[in-house]
Amino acid sequence: MLPRDLPAAQVVPYARRAEELGFDEIWVVEDCFFRGGIAQAAVVLASTSRIVVGIGILPAAARTPAFTGLEVSTLAELFPGRLQVGIGHGMPDWMRQAGAWPASPLAMLAENLDLLRGLLRGATATVTGRYTNADAVSLASPPATVPPVLAGVRGPKSLALAGACADGVVLAEPVTPEYLAAALAALDTGRDAPAGAHGFPDLRPALGERHVVAYNVAAVHDDPAEARNLARPALEWIGDPDWEPHIRVLPFAEEFAALSAASVNRADFALALPDAWVDQLAVVGTAASARHRIDELHAAGATSVVLIPAGPDPVNALESLAGVLSEQGGGA
Repeated sequence: MLPRDLPAAQVVPYARRAEELGFDEIWVVEDCFFRGGIAQAAVVLASTSRIVVGIGILPAAARTPAFTGLEVSTLAELFPGRLQVGIGHGMPDWMRQAGAWPASPLAMLAENLDLLRGLLRGATATVTGRYTNADAVSLASPPATVPPVLAGVRGPKSLALAGACADGVVLAEPVTPEYLAAALAALDTGRDAPAGAHGFPDLRPALGERHVVAYNVAAVHDDPAEARNLARPALEWIGDPDWEPHIRVLPFAEEFAALSAASVNRADFALALPDAWVDQLAVVGTAASARHRIDELHAAGATSVVLIPAGPDPVNALESLAGVLSEQGGGA
């Protein structure tokens, strides 16, 4: 992952170095209020030659799907086969800050996904929805290679919607094998269900290969204890209620909730996480142990494992994380 707060002057060198090191993909984020996802993706694509660029995620309510389609189609035409895009309803607090949180985020997301995917495949859309309207809208030059459009979601209802409306899913950290199993089951529920009340089923293109993108905080060091120390501050937020779907499937869910409730603040919570929990909640440890965790996540159904560099020096972290590529198992 391209860190959201990486100094602007380091963005291009960082992306080029990730490609040089042999990573398969680099993901940019549109966290509020750092940098725009589309602008970052364009710069990274233009500055590299091989690496696939993922955008994870664009909040659906921030743009109309017609104009999102223009941006995504342009990037896909210029850099065929090198783009993946995630669309989500966004973090509620951030979207409320921006005055863009809808009464029904699922309905809004489904309408956006259906219209965007249809437009990218050459559809002419005339639709009237709860949040999205279009009058004979079509892209003048749809991309020959259509990028996968993934849903950035976390709970069972939104995952089921993603199964019906999207080419896959972007799962926020922490992603464990247990959470992957629950997420895939919810996706299958949506994929197998008849067209529901949300979205525009008549515009919905057929679903093909499913992409499952798993984000995880990551730290690699010859000393596993030092790797955990690097990862802990990046795990502070997972004690908040928004992360409950990720935690309730874990064998230590009750103890986790008790620790979160008893902690004075997020920093104390992160410091008190047992080592065994950190090992489950992050890709962490030596290069060999981190590679083993990546392989476990692929075996559990992840098609891409995105490593979020932990620690104060993201450039140095990138070099350390590349150690997993030389271990048995290959890319990430």
